[in-house]
Order: sequence, then structure tokens, then C-alpha cells
Amino acid sequence: MSRPVVYGADYSVYVRIVRLALEEKGIGYELVPVDIFAADGIPGWYFDHQPFGRIPAFEHDGFRLHETGAIARYVDEAFDGPALQPIEARPRARMNQIIGMLDAYAYRAMVWDVAVERLEKTAPDEALIANGLLQAATVLRALTSLKAAGPWLLGEQLTLADLHAAPIIGYFVKVTEGQNLLAEFADLRDWFARIALRESFARTEKAG
Repeated sequence: MSRPVVYGADYSVYVRIVRLALEEKGIGYELVPVDIFAADGIPGWYFDHQPFGRIPAFEHDGFRLHETGAIARYVDEAFDGPALQPIEARPRARMNQIIGMLDAYAYRAMVWDVAVERLEKTAPDEALIANGLLQAATVLRALTSLKAAGPWLLGEQLTLADLHAAPIIGYFVKVTEGQNLLAEFADLRDWFARIALRESFARTEKAG
């Protein structure tokens, strides 16, 4: 079989989630750069891979996918390597609950409203940042309540829940407010320190 192809940018949280899954499975892949924020717009050819112009998109032996959750689950199920999803119904449901919660409540608040606003804007919207931090605190409290005993979010097994959370929180802690808030949640602070040491996390860090 050919190497899978990931279309997207190394700055993207969601591209990184897919890349983390591939890295944890030990699968070589090609990252084809697609910058959806480029000055000249999204390349026209890319809409054949993702009709909404979002990243990532994915291709493997002629099989195309978009939507991060679908891609990550395919990577886990189609390739050899350590399983990234629980077998039993309840822990698998918990994994999907965490992923859904992160998509619905964490990504916008932690990444855009706090980190991007603080890092990228010459005149950050302090009210937006403050509201983002309030939402982030709710997310971290909920995530703490859902975390099982053990090194990873579901306990002893590293799963797609960890790989989904890590890039979001990794972006959040690029700013002081994110670091300080995460430090209030000792279990999650230690979890993030643990996953940040994994080779997969280092290999998918944005260059430069």
C-alpha cells in the first residue's frame, strides 16, 4: 500500500491530531502543504479533496476522507500498530464524549479566543480573552472530572482522546494565561507534561 497523504498546514491543531495518530501508529506519511489563510486564497485543486476548504484532508490508496475524527479513526483501524481506541463500549463512549466536548467547547475558546488573540493581534481583545479563559476553565474542570486514574485520559491506554486534547492544550499554553490556568488542574498539568514528552508530539511540532 502507498503512504497516506495528509493535506494541511503544520500550524493547524486538527492537522496535528491526524499526524499524531499516524505517528503513534508508526505509519509514514506525506504532508502536502495547504495554507487556507494564504494571501491568494485556498488553492482551487484542494476543493476536490475538501469541498468546504477546511484542513485536514486525507488520502490513502485512492480513498479520500475529510473531517478529523473520521480520519483519525480510519488511521487507527486501517493500519497495524498500537490500538488508539478502547474495545469496550463505555470507555469508547467516554473517548468520543471527550473528543466531542473538545470540538464543541475547547477549540474555539482555547486556541482562537485566548492563544491566537494574544499571540497574533497587535491590539488583543481583552474581553474576548477573558471570556475564552472562563470557557477554558469550564472545559478543564469537565475534563478533570472525566479523566480516569492513570497516565492518560482514559487510564492506562493512550487513545484518540489524548491525541485530540494535546494539540489544543499545547496551543493554549503558548500564552501565560493558558499556562497559569492549566497549572490549577494538577492532573491535567501532569498529563500534558507527560504527553508533551512523547516523540510523536515533538515530531509534529510546528517548525520555526
